[in-house]
Amino acid sequence: MAADPIDPHASAWHLFGAVMRRCREAEPKIALRRAAADLYIDYSNLAKWERGERTPPAEVVSRLDEVYGARGILTALYGTLMRFNAAAESDRLRAGMCLENPAYRNGDDDMERRAALQFLAGLGTLGTLGNLGISGEPLRQLLDLSLGHAHLAIEEWELACADHLHALRTRPPAQVATDLLIDLLSVRRQLDTAAPADATELQRIMAALSTLHANVLTRLGDHGAAVRWWRTARQAADASGDLELRLGVSATEAGHGLYGQRDPGTVLRLTQNAQQIAGGRPSLGLALVICSQAKALTLLGRHTEAQQALNTFRDLVAADPPSASIMPGYWNGGQLPNAENMIYAGVGNEVEAHNAGDRLLTFSHDYQTAARVRLHEALCKVVNGGIDQGMRQAASVIDALPQVYNDNMVAATGRMVLRAVPRHQQNRPSVAEFRKVLALEPAPSA
Repeated sequence: MAADPIDPHASAWHLFGAVMRRCREAEPKIALRRAAADLYIDYSNLAKWERGERTPPAEVVSRLDEVYGARGILTALYGTLMRFNAAAESDRLRAGMCLENPAYRNGDDDMERRAALQFLAGLGTLGTLGNLGISGEPLRQLLDLSLGHAHLAIEEWELACADHLHALRTRPPAQVATDLLIDLLSVRRQLDTAAPADATELQRIMAALSTLHANVLTRLGDHGAAVRWWRTARQAADASGDLELRLGVSATEAGHGLYGQRDPGTVLRLTQNAQQIAGGRPSLGLALVICSQAKALTLLGRHTEAQQALNTFRDLVAADPPSASIMPGYWNGGQLPNAENMIYAGVGNEVEAHNAGDRLLTFSHDYQTAARVRLHEALCKVVNGGIDQGMRQAASVIDALPQVYNDNMVAATGRMVLRAVPRHQQNRPSVAEFRKVLALEPAPSA
């Protein structure tokens, strides 16, 4: 069962919990129950410390460091936070203020988090955090944010969206996720004090950045967090009043749901709901919704309906409707050949799938697009009876990707190829080898 996500930006103690979990899950990974047993505490209490819901008592922190293999990081960070807690309490007492939990008061917590980030940044300069997956540049940006740097103009935010989109297509998804979180936190804070005219534009920025972040989380296989960020993106798009943006976000959420995030039937319902928002008015947003519908129908094996939806999508795109004004390259970046490549591969039409793949690669030749085009070629081979050839090609595609680029959406496309193998052929040696490449359990005996 996946652990609950931790937002290190929620409070200083959430940051402490996130570092705890990073230490425990670093190689060699330690199970939560095993760590609790070694600490002689109830594992539910340990889980609450990692989630930032409770603060561990001082007397167990050095033992935490030892059991988690943190090499003194947890002890030093805990001491930093406790010193600032004590200072904040002293200030409140002198001012005659009521005592409250200092870890969850916004003003004091900003000071604590700032101190904690400064401490972590210092470790980052020594290379200590590299093994924890925390790099120096994101920490520097977080420190800038905690020090209250000036808000960005809308034009600068639009440029930031374009930069994040470029990063999504060219860099490892884990790196992109960290950078996106920093800007999402910053735009959220800017929204709190924005004038009404700027607030509408900032909601569009929030919708765009949240969409990219949910995309990245889908690539990382963090589906629970991705679903929550899709919800944030939809809420921001709704608040902006931009219908094209609302439809684009809904279509993208539905499309990404097909990569192991949601059942295809659920995705189909999402597309039907989005079509009601469109109200039947032709637009690129409506076209994108129907594109996701066509893909969902393909995964459900409803190939005739998928082809009909693809034809509707093609007709809508041929009218060259305008896209959402923010991040236009995201909403209209080769979706038609992308859909054609997948749908034709699903029915084994090698010629049309190949032609669509070639057209798609003229739009984008990033690592994910190139891998999925080749996996769809493998799918065609399997659908047409060339199981061994298709399995070998699919395995070579995934094996050739560096680990940092072998993301969940590529793996999910590989699983689509695997599902095309008839049940009575699932125990073939080539299929068994491909299951190993995908890190899946062996197929059950017939």
